[in-house]
Amino acid sequence: MGLLGVRVVLTREHGHNEPQRTWLPDDAIVTEVPLTTTHYFDVNRVREELLKTKHAGAFKVLVVTSGRSARYVAAAREALSEGALELSVGSATALALGDAVASADAEDEGGALRLDSEIEEGPALLLGATTMRGELPAALRARGIEVTKVACYETLPAVLSGDDVRQLRDADVVLIGAPSAWQVAEGLVEARAWVAVPGPTTSAEVRRSHERVIEGWGPDLKEHLRTL
Repeated sequence: MGLLGVRVVLTREHGHNEPQRTWLPDDAIVTEVPLTTTHYFDVNRVREELLKTKHAGAFKVLVVTSGRSARYVAAAREALSEGALELSVGSATALALGDAVASADAEDEGGALRLDSEIEEGPALLLGATTMRGELPAALRARGIEVTKVACYETLPAVLSGDDVRQLRDADVVLIGAPSAWQVAEGLVEARAWVAVPGPTTSAEVRRSHERVIEGWGPDLKEHLRTL
């Protein structure tokens, strides 16, 4: 694959693709085709759910699992005990948490699991999507720490236009950030195209039906593309 005019499709929602743009060749032809859309729950509804949980007011740990959960942090804090530990996955979430610890990279699918070592006692409150990843809750429960998960948004498949479909079919490289995005793109990405994914979970999902997979997001992706 030559890099001159390489056609790259970014598939996160509009406004969430800027870091990925910096990882691409300067002469790449880049388009955005969002494959999923986010439905945010009403903040008051989430607050009510939080305050009805078994450990409301006694949670010793808050883990905010994505930047999309940032708008619900204030409500989640109402359910914490005094001096509770606050952890986040990704820089966007860290900004919402102020001085709290940001211990994992949002682009690293295994990042949230590394927070396990930061948590010494519970109960723990996890705030995120309806389909939160299960590794961290499983690791905490294995150590006897109680975990409560509260969803504040859900990810839904996007409805693609004819032009969206053409962009995917013509692409040389498609960035897929999660299994839910691949479920929309599968069957539309040509076998010759490379699919770049953030980590092993999405990689495993894509490899079920597509051979050309690049695993690992970040600045190194530009150099990786040059070696293809």
